[in-house]
Amino acid sequence: MIDLPYRGSGPYCYTNSLAMMLGSETPPTDVLETVTGSPFGMQLVGGSSPFFDAFGWDPDLGIGEALDVLGWTAETVSEPDPEAAFARLVESLADGPVLIGPVEMGHLRHQPGMTGPIGADHFLVALASDAGSVLVHDPQGYPYARIPREDFAAAWRAETVAYGKPHTMRANFARHTVVTDEAAISAALPRAIRRLSGEAGTDLPPGSLGNADAALALATRIASGCDPDLRGMLIHFVIRVGARRLSDAAVCLRRVGHGVAAEVAIRQARLIGSLQYDLVVEDDVRAAGTLRALAPAYEELRLALTSS
Repeated sequence: MIDLPYRGSGPYCYTNSLAMMLGSETPPTDVLETVTGSPFGMQLVGGSSPFFDAFGWDPDLGIGEALDVLGWTAETVSEPDPEAAFARLVESLADGPVLIGPVEMGHLRHQPGMTGPIGADHFLVALASDAGSVLVHDPQGYPYARIPREDFAAAWRAETVAYGKPHTMRANFARHTVVTDEAAISAALPRAIRRLSGEAGTDLPPGSLGNADAALALATRIASGCDPDLRGMLIHFVIRVGARRLSDAAVCLRRVGHGVAAEVAIRQARLIGSLQYDLVVEDDVRAAGTLRALAPAYEELRLALTSS
């Protein structure tokens, strides 16, 4: 079977927001996603919330890691006071766009169906503001969206987001070193190997599991009866982004000579992608079997990255 890199829509909010901030010098999306470190692992946060991303990883960490290996800096501020935060945002916007996030997506009422917090993180690029609203590029598919200040403020507090700090923004992006895509990918791999080895590198809630343990625990949970909230989380977000980022990682791994690791990543992407149909039609036995097949691939990926 010939593997065709995926191109299309998907929940890459932090990656697309970062790409907008880096402008004409941004790497391709597959490189940018890979150097955030996201594709290399799986986690079951608190023993209940599954994500096909690296153990102990979150998008806020990933943006910082990507900037580091790509040779960029940005001023990152998390201002606890909402009025002071908005004043700082207005001041920063005078010099150009600002990366905002994480925010609570459920407060973004320009997105159809959003009426209140849902515990979903999101990232935006703020373009301008006035006393009543903020103008943003929302990478969910809403360019030049106007968000009333009240809704923006509620989202920006990020009270129902599991990571990050309130009112986080990044501005003053500057490139200090020209780094090739290949060099950036290679520089991101040592951290990926550590996370595949089970090193979280950050505090996690009690009961959190990583990689094979996370896949097996999720398989057990699904086989015993997948509740509606878990199913919704998986089919609307987790599977979509998980399969895509592994497909992107495979492309990048091939670019830097990690052919064996790329094959493992593609196999992982196929397994995760195949979960979509089974969980939508509630074939939970088959989905659990797929997760059990996925579990040993995390150690295979670690070995492939360390041996080549």
